[in-house]
Amino acid sequence: MKRLDRYIEASTLKSLVLVASGLTALFSLLEFVDQLRDVGQGHYRVTDAFLYVLLTVPSRLLQLMPVSLLLGSLFALGNLSNGSELVAMQSIGVSERRIVGWVLKLAVPIVVILFLVAEFVIPTAQRMAQGERMSRMSTETSIKGGNGFWAQGDHQYLNVRWVDYGNVPRDIDIYAFTDDGELQSFIHADSAKIVSADTWLLNGVVRTQLLTPEAQTEHLATLPWAAFLRPPQVQLLILPPDSMPPIELYRYIHELKRQNHQTARLEQAFWTKVSIPISMAAMVLVSAPFVFGPPRARSAGQRIAIGAGVGIVFSLTQQIISLGSLLLDLSPALAAMAPSVLLMAFAYYLSRRRAS
Repeated sequence: MKRLDRYIEASTLKSLVLVASGLTALFSLLEFVDQLRDVGQGHYRVTDAFLYVLLTVPSRLLQLMPVSLLLGSLFALGNLSNGSELVAMQSIGVSERRIVGWVLKLAVPIVVILFLVAEFVIPTAQRMAQGERMSRMSTETSIKGGNGFWAQGDHQYLNVRWVDYGNVPRDIDIYAFTDDGELQSFIHADSAKIVSADTWLLNGVVRTQLLTPEAQTEHLATLPWAAFLRPPQVQLLILPPDSMPPIELYRYIHELKRQNHQTARLEQAFWTKVSIPISMAAMVLVSAPFVFGPPRARSAGQRIAIGAGVGIVFSLTQQIISLGSLLLDLSPALAAMAPSVLLMAFAYYLSRRRAS
């Protein structure tokens, strides 16, 4: 049984590597074509576009892994079925459930590797990709778009429109409010130096005090500011939520909740990451009904069509439920898990229907 276990795992892993490589290459090519539209803006060149696409490959691979596992399972088990190997295994007492369990067992180390990639590789690669891209496209037009962010805490709202290499915020607005929600002061700074975990030294400052009979404006060369963001959070906030490390994202959500701030979008990104292992399990389960049965019942082309169809429907369902959860204020965890649960229910229905 151990030999059969290893044989099926090796076959599935081989198919998974080929499928994941092919899909990642295909979508990377599409992204490269999309990046070519920006070539010529500022100092952005074809080589810069290629570097950007290369640095975003880990994030793309993570997003494509559930569908890759579906297609990999269909190909691996389908080839075994076409060669009557699955029938031979079942004739010596190996059940369908056990064979599927061996494939699911392979997903465990893959999930661990994906977590490490999401935690340590993707954020660094995305920061490098975004920073290099924006610096090469650094014209007035691109700076307005920037790689900045909004943040809130301690009755203040912070808007950083640009973050240079070395974690240097630039073009900064800070709005401070009283406990009653009244605007107390407004600060604009050309740039800032992050001196410590809780102090920024603002440069080129214009500060306006509003809680006086008349607004008072003063110009300062420098001004210390008690920041509510830690330096690692500044690096995280220039990334889209789905590229943040899961642990840091969870901590940031917890901190925002403690301050009674809205976290729906961040929670949605976090639970989408958490649901990836469940999505992978659902993909393996839904592949089984299309594989077991009479040998050569389906060709490789049919399996590709099945896998592509299931993957497209699953992706659309994820997007619809995610947007719906934001509009209807539903639980982000429920919205992230629902497509995988529905897919598992569909796999169970197909299995029962085939068995009857």
